[in-house]
Amino acid sequence: MSVRLSCALPPSAAIAEQAREAERLGYHRVWVFDSPALHGDLWIALAQVAAATERVGLGTGVAVAGLRHPMVTAAAAAAVADLAPGRLTLAFGTGHTARYAIGQRPVPVDDLVREVRQVRSLLAGEVVEIDGKHCQMRQLPGFGPARPVDVPVWLAASGPRATAAAIDLDVPGVLATSVPGRAWPEHALLRFGTVLRPGEDHTTPRVIDAAGPGWASIIHAAWEGTPTAVDDLPGGERWRADIEASRPERERHLDVHQGHMTTLTARDRDLATAAGPALLTVGWTGTPDQLRDKATQAAAAGVTEIVYVPTSPDVTSELTAYAEALGGFYGDGPSRASSSLMPGRGCRR
Repeated sequence: MSVRLSCALPPSAAIAEQAREAERLGYHRVWVFDSPALHGDLWIALAQVAAATERVGLGTGVAVAGLRHPMVTAAAAAAVADLAPGRLTLAFGTGHTARYAIGQRPVPVDDLVREVRQVRSLLAGEVVEIDGKHCQMRQLPGFGPARPVDVPVWLAASGPRATAAAIDLDVPGVLATSVPGRAWPEHALLRFGTVLRPGEDHTTPRVIDAAGPGWASIIHAAWEGTPTAVDDLPGGERWRADIEASRPERERHLDVHQGHMTTLTARDRDLATAAGPALLTVGWTGTPDQLRDKATQAAAAGVTEIVYVPTSPDVTSELTAYAEALGGFYGDGPSRASSSLMPGRGCRR
């Protein structure tokens, strides 16, 4: 079975150019992060990507419940869907980094389900009760697209409660950090890492830059669970001491997640360097043959889309290397490899 190759990018000044490159390389979809304390705005970024590209799919990766009123989300989604007809997919999640970075816990799954139902109903043109009041999209022609607005709505579903919610909502697809525990029509698997060039290892500066943010994200998550838990990880005790020395307790979350899955801060670079060979064991870092083996196994388990998260100062180079490793280029680039694991030609529906 074939698997599509997509990418996930944070809103940034470079996202339009990065998305154009992803489209040129044949990536199936560009998912966009939603973490307002750390990056630019999700919806502005999606509008920029829509304007800069012609075919590649667009996705919220993921829209975080509780950050916006459901009407705001529905109106924004409708506007992007109008800019890029047939190309937008909405994926919603409870929020981890995005909410921890503003000092909040992820929203309860029940709240996520309620918001997804509300947004779906608003896009359908229905009257919806929100916070005890009736709401409906009422834009006249020229002020918004006609309802219903046909946008697939997915769920981030890596844990058992979110998986149960996805089943209850009967979503057409899920975005997850693990292989499926059940069959979904579409299952997108998030993976960070880098393609190792000949002679590279965990000490290579480029590899530290590219794989390091993924490694640091593990420490970020461990700290949110129990700050002292990071002491058992390489460099974790020193990292925690630096966090505690830099901020009062009520403000430490402001530093912990800075650069999350995008850029190594000086503090996180020390973590990545201290990781040693373990740096290469998380995410998908390896030679092209090793990455193809991982993708083949994922496809056999039911994954239909690999979503690569390039974390490096040179995102374009990382996108190119991953596309080449998992199938080759389209257009004027090198010929397509024989593997069935290939980037798609834009958005599959």
